[in-house]
Amino acid sequence: MTHTRRYLIAGLMIWIPLGVTILVINMVVDLLDGILLVLPAAYHPDTLLGFHLPGLGVLLSIVIVLGTGMLAANLFGRRLVEMWEGLLARIPLVRSIYSGTKQVSETLFKPGGLAFRKVLLVEYPRRGLWCIAFQTAAGSAEAKSRTGEDLIPVFVPTTPNPTSGFILMVPRRDVIEMDMSVDDAIKMVISLGVVVPPWRGQAEPPKPERDSLGS
Repeated sequence: MTHTRRYLIAGLMIWIPLGVTILVINMVVDLLDGILLVLPAAYHPDTLLGFHLPGLGVLLSIVIVLGTGMLAANLFGRRLVEMWEGLLARIPLVRSIYSGTKQVSETLFKPGGLAFRKVLLVEYPRRGLWCIAFQTAAGSAEAKSRTGEDLIPVFVPTTPNPTSGFILMVPRRDVIEMDMSVDDAIKMVISLGVVVPPWRGQAEPPKPERDSLGS
């Protein structure tokens, strides 16, 4: 029974990560394959090929994103984007959603930005208890002026779903910056704290030096 349990655990350690990976990839592929619905029915790959070939939506999405980026990178494309954004700015509800989403996207993908670049430790929900958090911005001038504290916004993820969580404004002096990478921190959150990344930042104790006589 001991050997059977060991073999069972070894098998589960192989198949569970593989199964979850396949499930997530399959969900993403199915989601992106939905973009093929924008094509006329006569030009659907299923109609042309006579069978379903998964993954074509991923290729089409990549082509569309690259094409849009190439168009927006030149002067004519920027003018089109400005006209499009000006049109959306005149629609009340759409304006709020689009402008907010655009600001978030620009913050996340801006080179050298602080959004989700640093892993922090913050004391929450009380003193003595620490939780993983991600710095989302440099700080708020208004919050600093009104409180007299240098506050920084941090995102505290929930587990096992790190896409949900809440925002805290924490004094800079009360946070501890970690050497842990963002990927490792997310793995730790998803795994309910089971997967703890190793820390290589601790220096080895200094070795005693020998004197000139070799004693």
